[in-house]
Amino acid sequence: MSSQSPKVVLITGTSSGIGLAAAVSAARAGWTTVATLRDPSRSGALRKAAAEAGVDLDIRRLDVTDEASITSAIDGVLADYGHLDAVVNNAGAGHIGTLENESVADVRKVMEVNFFGVLNVSKAAMPHLRTAGGRLITVTSVGGVIGQPFNEAYCAAKFAVEGYMESLAPLAAAHGVSVSVIEPGAVATEFVANAGVDLDEAVADAGVYAPQLNAYLTRMATQFLDGAQTSEGAAESVLEALTADEPAFRLQTSDWARGFVGTKLTDVDGSATLGLTTSWLA
Repeated sequence: MSSQSPKVVLITGTSSGIGLAAAVSAARAGWTTVATLRDPSRSGALRKAAAEAGVDLDIRRLDVTDEASITSAIDGVLADYGHLDAVVNNAGAGHIGTLENESVADVRKVMEVNFFGVLNVSKAAMPHLRTAGGRLITVTSVGGVIGQPFNEAYCAAKFAVEGYMESLAPLAAAHGVSVSVIEPGAVATEFVANAGVDLDEAVADAGVYAPQLNAYLTRMATQFLDGAQTSEGAAESVLEALTADEPAFRLQTSDWARGFVGTKLTDVDGSATLGLTTSWLA
């Protein structure tokens, strides 16, 4: 890490959820925290959380799908602080749909935010992270390890992020940059609401897949309402990746997430994973 102090971290997608909690946690831990979001008019909750925690945040606009916005934000950080020690790619969007009931254009939009958005920010930041000996951290999902019905496009994007970062990690490390991915399970955030889907309408329009979609949504609602961890709990793993002497490449945010991901990582032929996800549709 850079010897300059305080260290500077830029976090995307901080209007709510894990991004908001991670920004507050990083600032509390002594980092100069640049909390970015696509729409600054939605920064009310972020500002309130910072005030309640007694920390200062540098709140700026950054749209991960707009390269000019990314360049402007990072150039501004360099101009104001002289260095950038870490980036947390947190911005993302949920999505529910399946192959026959959505367009390829819908899938491209999911990839644009959840995959290419991460690449856009990481590419712009990497020269500065190399200079600082810094850290590149990306919030993915357990859906980046286990594919889930009606989440094909979302999981494909998260799989792509994990594959890209796993491939990049050894090369980045050879030049002093630590790469980590954070894998949350169910988190009590606005993420599901932000998926942009009217769930009742989705079931009505699901055709032959309506029974399976209804079963899946019932399970999802139970998991998110009854078994979700807090954003603050998930953000602890982000802070670990920021501050540990030698952070792991892959960090799950809860015991549940570790067990769930573990199903896939020890499942050589795929039968255990498909047996699990198939049961969700019964």
